[in-house]
Amino acid sequence: MGKKLKAIHYLNQFFGQIGGEDKADVEPLVKAGPIGPGVLFQELFGGEVEITATVICGDNYFGEHMDDAAEAVLAIIEGYRPDVVVAGPAFNAGRYGMACGAVCAAVAKRLGIPVVTGMFPENPGVESYRKDVTIVETKATTAGMRDAAQLMTRLALKLARKESLGAPGEEGYLPRGIRRNTFASETGAARAVAMLLRKLKGEDYVTEYPMPVFDRVAPLPPVERMYEITLALITSGGIVPKGNPDRVESSSATKYGKYNIGGLKRLSPESHETAHGGYDPTYANEDPHRVLPLDVVRDLEQEGAIGKLYPYYYATVGNGTSVARAREFAREIAKDLVRDGVGAVLISST
Repeated sequence: MGKKLKAIHYLNQFFGQIGGEDKADVEPLVKAGPIGPGVLFQELFGGEVEITATVICGDNYFGEHMDDAAEAVLAIIEGYRPDVVVAGPAFNAGRYGMACGAVCAAVAKRLGIPVVTGMFPENPGVESYRKDVTIVETKATTAGMRDAAQLMTRLALKLARKESLGAPGEEGYLPRGIRRNTFASETGAARAVAMLLRKLKGEDYVTEYPMPVFDRVAPLPPVERMYEITLALITSGGIVPKGNPDRVESSSATKYGKYNIGGLKRLSPESHETAHGGYDPTYANEDPHRVLPLDVVRDLEQEGAIGKLYPYYYATVGNGTSVARAREFAREIAKDLVRDGVGAVLISST
């Protein structure tokens, strides 16, 4: 038997079994052995890799103190001298994904230790860290935990052994923009013709050179006479009537709400609350105007700075909501606004 390899696992406060959103401000700490999903990782590693410690940090703390948090986590990991570091998986949790990416990028760059994390492709951590970190593609929710863990442990084991990874499509990680020369059994011309024939037949095919797709929206000209237009309010910060009558999900929203504010001048903790699960709701629930500025817009309306306020506002939750779903919401809402002659929209998030 060879020497057992050592791994360190990074988790947020929830998966680290510290607590939920109420513990999101927890500073970096370390616990011995595997915890939470780390138990599954240890099972999949078998006897070849031992998770010697788990580093835990609250999502809010890491996001608000990114440099200090990364330094603290890095110091803990360096003390263990692991052969590989795994983080997450974060699925589609944005704050968690950013933390996992930052930890892995710092470990790889500063310590030269192999790293692996896992995220849903639309997690903002992917866009920020995919060039620096091996990120396994996961499902959007924890329903994909076992699949993610299997991929992550397999790649972590290869990297710990100092083995080279194959192409992203073969290994299950997201492309990093790295291109290497390889030998193929057919020439490029033959492969291109074969691909074209599959496309013409309606069969599945995968290009060898995917082109980036940029979602660009051309800005409209500025509104010249705001005092003449109808202004509408939209928020992705989850401000809904008390009780959340439409049951807008706290994460990965599949719906939005349209709410009447025609006779309403102010919001209150008794009338409205946030359904958002991606930030501490305390301050938004204390004063919903912190997310949906109805009070300020009513003042502008009274002063004549805008023509009038549209009598409805739209609300959803941006936390983990897919881009495709957000586009769907936008198309539906835009139909209402165009039909009703709205001239401008104020969109507030968190």
